[in-house]
Amino acid sequence: MSSPRKATAKLGKDQQKDDPTLHLPSSSQEATHKSNPNEVFTQVNLDKVIFSFSDFKHRDFVDLFKEPAAESESEHTVWTADDAYHRDKWMGEDEHAGPSQPISPSAHGIQLISEKDLVQLAQIRPLRFSFREQTEIKNYFQVLQRKVEDNEIIQEYMALDSKDLRYQSNYGNEPGNRDKNRYRDILPYDSTRVPLGENKDYINASYIRIINGGQEYFYIGTQGPLPSTTDDFWQMILENNSNVIVMITREIEGGIAKCHHYWPVSMKKPLELKHCRIFLENYQILPYFTIRLFQVVRKSTRTKHFIKQLQFTNWPDHGTPSPPDGFIQYVRSVRSSQVTGPIVVHCSAGVGRTGVFICVDVVFCAIENNFPFNIRDIVVQMRRQRHGMVQTKEQYWFCYKIVLEVLKKLVALDLERQPHT
Repeated sequence: MSSPRKATAKLGKDQQKDDPTLHLPSSSQEATHKSNPNEVFTQVNLDKVIFSFSDFKHRDFVDLFKEPAAESESEHTVWTADDAYHRDKWMGEDEHAGPSQPISPSAHGIQLISEKDLVQLAQIRPLRFSFREQTEIKNYFQVLQRKVEDNEIIQEYMALDSKDLRYQSNYGNEPGNRDKNRYRDILPYDSTRVPLGENKDYINASYIRIINGGQEYFYIGTQGPLPSTTDDFWQMILENNSNVIVMITREIEGGIAKCHHYWPVSMKKPLELKHCRIFLENYQILPYFTIRLFQVVRKSTRTKHFIKQLQFTNWPDHGTPSPPDGFIQYVRSVRSSQVTGPIVVHCSAGVGRTGVFICVDVVFCAIENNFPFNIRDIVVQMRRQRHGMVQTKEQYWFCYKIVLEVLKKLVALDLERQPHT
């Protein structure tokens, strides 16, 4: 889990809305409606909160791609894996594990997670589950279920979607940066964008910090890399010391390119980039997602960084995943894999499915830690840091559906524990 910390927020006026003029495809947006003041489980008044770029600067910043003086490999190894994962052990594999397609489970590679582990991960349990906590779970379930039955979820989304939360995105609109954006209307805010290197170069990515229950959850939300931004993507991973990549898209969906293939296709041949070399160490294909383990080696110093990518392959071209159990397993697998740095999350634009993942992950952590939660407030926090998070009403409804599924299982567990008369 991301280390719990208290986030810093600054008060200020909303920044002016930018009018993007890029000749790039536009992502789909829903119509806007007037806001609804009624909420449930409200914890934080976020109406005036604006996150400042100064809150997201790297601590003890070091440009990983600047040629160093003398430096030893051991001093710069960020995270080392067991010898069983080292590249040489897998160089004899012929299997290509690159293209992402919905496939049946495969026996190729060494098992990274067992079926038993997946089942256990999906069984979210609060740390405390006494009578008081059981009552709170029941109350949450009943309130959320009523909102679904009364069609309040869509109304809530429409009210939320009508709020103009656009802040300045000047960096993304600069002539030299426009070709780095996949969509002309999805740009990072200047206040929360992820800077690259000492010159703070541009990448379409945003720091996202979610505060819930007094704890902070740290992510980077970003677009699916383009061929021209693949080097930048891996530089961002290394500079932020992240060890987990969440990919919630396939490279091509419905005949449309959604994300560049930014990792090695084969275990035999590494991906050669400008500053680093990426090896596919191992992989495992599961019914709903694929796990890949990479070793990233910096060319100038041979520094090693082990990174796990979890790619959800069961999101349909239209709609949301069904059944929900697969996505629950996926979210929990990501959370259990996080060791260092922010969790890097991307789909195609880095707002729709990316927002769903972050929202659900925060709620699952809240349930597990007996914290209160408010889905609307979580989405508001995200949108104040990256435009358009949880992009459609179907995705917003899916957040509730997934949470209700978990709460329903907890209510059923409580009933099973009660003595029968």
